[in-house]
Amino acid sequence: MGELRSKTLKGILWSAIDKVGVKAIAFIVSIVIARILSPSDYGVIGMILVFIAVANIFIDSGMSQALIQRKNRTASDMSTAFYFNVGVSAVCYLILFLSAPWIARFYNVNELSSILRVLGLNIIISAFATVQRANLIASLDFRSVAFVNVSAVILSGVVGILMAYSGYGVWALVGQQMTSIGVSTLVYWLYGKWHPTASFSKESFKSLWNFGSKLLATGFVATVMREIYSVAIGKIYRSSELGYYTRAVQTSDMVAMTSNEVINAVTFPVLSSLQDNKDQMLAVYEKMLGMTAFFIFPIMTGLAVLASPFISLLLTDKWLPAVPLLQWLCFARMFTPISSLNMNILNAIGRSDLFMKLDFSKLPLTIITMAITIPLGVEAIVIGNFITAFICYFINAYLPGKMFNFGVKAQFRIFYKIVIATAIMGYIVWMSTYLFDTRLVQLLIGFIIGLSSYIIISYFLKVQQLTEIREIIFSKLKSKFCNHTR
Repeated sequence: MGELRSKTLKGILWSAIDKVGVKAIAFIVSIVIARILSPSDYGVIGMILVFIAVANIFIDSGMSQALIQRKNRTASDMSTAFYFNVGVSAVCYLILFLSAPWIARFYNVNELSSILRVLGLNIIISAFATVQRANLIASLDFRSVAFVNVSAVILSGVVGILMAYSGYGVWALVGQQMTSIGVSTLVYWLYGKWHPTASFSKESFKSLWNFGSKLLATGFVATVMREIYSVAIGKIYRSSELGYYTRAVQTSDMVAMTSNEVINAVTFPVLSSLQDNKDQMLAVYEKMLGMTAFFIFPIMTGLAVLASPFISLLLTDKWLPAVPLLQWLCFARMFTPISSLNMNILNAIGRSDLFMKLDFSKLPLTIITMAITIPLGVEAIVIGNFITAFICYFINAYLPGKMFNFGVKAQFRIFYKIVIATAIMGYIVWMSTYLFDTRLVQLLIGFIIGLSSYIIISYFLKVQQLTEIREIIFSKLKSKFCNHTR
C-alpha cells in the first residue's frame, strides 16, 4: 500500500509538471509566433481544427481510457485497441482528404484544402501512440509522459518559430503541429516497452467498446459544442475575426484549462478512494472546492482586468481586438474548474451514467445561446459563453446538492468571502491601470498590486483558505528548520 501511495503521489507531481510545464512552454512559443504571424493565419488554422478534433474523438473512441481503467490488461487487449485506432484513423483521414475541397469551398478559402490534407496526417501519426501513452499512464509512469510532451513542445516550438521568421505564414503553424505529433509519437515508441502482436480479439474489442462508447458519446458532443463556434465564426465572419477568437480562447485556457486538468488528475483518484466514507469524501471535496476558487477567481479576474496591456505588450497592438473577447472568456472560464469538480464527484462514486445525462441536459441551453448570439457577432458569442458557463455551474451543482446536501447554497458559503476579496482586488487593479501610460508598467504594477491587495483583503476577511495555506507553509518551514538544527 505504501509503494502504491508513493507511486500515486509521484504520478500526480509529474502530471502537474507535465501539464503546467508543457502549457507554459507552448504559451511562450505561441506568443513569439503570434507576434510574427497575422490574426488571419490563426483564423485559417482555426477553421479546420474542428474537423481534426472530431476525428480524434472517433479514432480513440474511449479505448485508451478503457485500457487504463482495466486492471488486468492483456497483450490481446492492447493489440486490439492499437489496430482499431490505426484502422479508424486511416478511414477518418481518407474522409478528410476527400472532403478537403468541399471544406475549402465552404469557407471560401482555397488554400484550406492542401492545409487540411497535410495537417490531417497527424490523425494517423497520433493513432500509433495512443496505446503506448495509455500503457505508460496505466503504469503511473507520468515522468516518461512528461518527458515526451516537453520534448515535443520544445522541438515543435523551434520549428514553428523558425518557419514563421522565414516567412512561411500559416504553414509555420502546420509545421509546428506536425512536428509536435511526430516527435511525441516517436518518443513514445522509444520509451514504450510494449509492441503489438498479430492478434485482434473480438472479445477484447466488445469489452473495451462497452466502456469506451459512453466516453465517445460524451466526448463527441462536448467537442462539437466547443468547436462549433469556430466553424460559425469562420463561415460567417472574416478569418481575422476567427484568429482573434482563437487567440483569446488559447490565452484564457492557458490558466483555466491547465488548472482544470491538474485538478481532475488529483481529485478523481482521491475522491474515488474515499467513496465508501461519505463524511471524509465530502470534507475533501469541500476543501478542494475552496482551494480551487481561492486561486482561480483572482487569477482569471486579474487577467481580464489587465488584458489590454497583456495583449499589447506580448502580442503587439495588432491583436488588441482580442481584448474584449479575452475578458469575457476569463470570466466564463472561472467556473470551469468548479463545475468539473462537481461533475467529478459523480464519476468518483461510479455514476458515470449520471455524468453523461447531466452533460447532455445542458445541450438545449448551449444550442439556444448559440442560435441567439452567433448572428450578433463574435463579442456576443463570448458573452453568451459566459452566460452559459454561469448557468451550467448551477446545473452541475444540482446533483451534488441532491445527493450529498452540498449544493449551491453550501458551496456559496465557501466562496462568498473569496468573491468579495476578488471583486475588491479587481477594482483596485483596474484603477491602478489609469495611473500609468506604459504597458509594461501597467502590467507589472497591476500584478504586484493585485497579488498584495488580494492577500491583505483575504487576511482581513479571514478567508479560511489563506489560513490553511499559511499553516502549510509555516509547518514546512518549521520542519526544515528543525531538521537543519539537528
